[in-house]
Amino acid sequence: MSTTESQETVAHTTRPPADQAVKETLEDYTLRFAPRGYRRWTPTVVATTALGGIAYMADFSIGAGIGLAHGTSNALVAITLAAVVIFLTGLPLVYYGARYNIDLDLITRGSGFGYYGSVLTSVIFASFTFIFFALEGSIMAQGLELGLGLPLWLGYAVSTLMVIPLVVYGMKALSRLQVWTTPIWLLLMVGPLVYLIAEDPGTVDRFLAYPGTDGDGAVNTASVMLGAGVCLSLIAQIGEQIDYLRFMPPKTGANKRAWWTAVIMAGPGWVVLGALKQAIGVFLAVYIVAEVGPAAAPEPIQQFRSAFDAMMPAWSVVPLAVVLVVISQIKINVTNAYSGSLAWTNSFTRVTKHYPGRMVFVLVNLAFALALMEADMFSFLGSVLGFYSNCAIAWVVTVATDIGINKYVLKLSPLQPEFRRGMLHAVNPVGIVAFGAASGLSIAMYFHLLGDTLQPYSPVAAAAIAFVVTPLMAVITKGRYYLRRTDDGIREPLLDADGNPSAAVLDCHVCHQSYERPDLTACVTHEAVVCSLCLSTDKAGDHVLPATV
Repeated sequence: MSTTESQETVAHTTRPPADQAVKETLEDYTLRFAPRGYRRWTPTVVATTALGGIAYMADFSIGAGIGLAHGTSNALVAITLAAVVIFLTGLPLVYYGARYNIDLDLITRGSGFGYYGSVLTSVIFASFTFIFFALEGSIMAQGLELGLGLPLWLGYAVSTLMVIPLVVYGMKALSRLQVWTTPIWLLLMVGPLVYLIAEDPGTVDRFLAYPGTDGDGAVNTASVMLGAGVCLSLIAQIGEQIDYLRFMPPKTGANKRAWWTAVIMAGPGWVVLGALKQAIGVFLAVYIVAEVGPAAAPEPIQQFRSAFDAMMPAWSVVPLAVVLVVISQIKINVTNAYSGSLAWTNSFTRVTKHYPGRMVFVLVNLAFALALMEADMFSFLGSVLGFYSNCAIAWVVTVATDIGINKYVLKLSPLQPEFRRGMLHAVNPVGIVAFGAASGLSIAMYFHLLGDTLQPYSPVAAAAIAFVVTPLMAVITKGRYYLRRTDDGIREPLLDADGNPSAAVLDCHVCHQSYERPDLTACVTHEAVVCSLCLSTDKAGDHVLPATV
């Protein structure tokens, strides 16, 4: 990448100075639209990079925990149900991210929450990234303890610190890492499973018949709902997929097939592989539970150690298991650290009007994750995810419903996404009320405040309430809290002839950098334009356009 491109990549505002921003070389486009001049990857490369981020091992633990507790039948139904919900809610979100080249926070702003209202959901998403960073770091520490004898506390530190050099350079470094490590990861993950089934077909029968510790093997609605609730904690993963897919090239007549294939497979399609990994986790846990006991069976390092032991020489078993765990942890935790830093930066900059640089929040996110690891979060995995899923479901379903129903059916929400300060109201009651009602009532159900009978159904309640209240609030408010104004003061069209964001370049008069048309608005005090980040850091609001609606 040329010097000019590097400067465009990291140009922010004079807070911090432009030369300091250039030195950071952060390819993140925090708080802003990802310009066409930077998005030079093919759909295949972007999709491979996005899918590389779901190599995490927590799926194996999640599936194993559900299967051991509720039995294989209940686990498989729960996994399938959650996967369907995640796919359907993820599709509209990822389409908007890839089509208009913005991340989930920017989508959320214009889809029912408002400019400041989406700060709440950014914090929820940031929490998702450090919770799952902690889970993956714990799994890696277990592998390092088994393979190298490192004490867990030291393994936690190693798994945290090793991702910093990889995540600093953003999309460019991450795309290379994910593309080159994915084939190795797939071989190490799938190989043992295929061998076990081919060598001993009876393992499949034992797997399917496993009754669980609190059931008789029959499908039970409450057990399915409890299991689905844990799986649905992963619904916020779509935010990490969008963090990559916002770098998709423009959709044109020539590339539309490849474009749609990449968006669907690496967007909501991530959950297909995720569900398969959860099912594999159940299979491997049942396979080894008699050998290691129910406490250790959900640990991926133990699962793959036993699987490799059945097919490989004894000397190679532990090294291979450790290599698989380490590759998986690195692949996902660079994504967790990257996406988490974007979410924290988004929130902090809007609230304080100050941009400290994304690297600060890489370290903040890692500090939270390390604290959770040292607190032995892995031992109460199910409880943490079951609670968290209620908030994540309420948020994602609210935004997906706003896009699918309020935009395309009711036509009360603007069809084209908006994220710029001055164009949006500070808070939109449509999303805030829907999210608050859905998360509040479902959390009350989860903690038995509405009775024991309803407790397993808290994830269903979160989704159903968000789905109903979101369009209801749009109708009640008549959609008047979406846009603060409809004209951004720039004559140049926002979209090109193909409906893609315009590639026209204009200069921001505040930071004196060049940006593409969708990242700019007219300035209220000058006959000039100002970029979205300069607007975000404008403490006095000197450049923010006045309301017109």
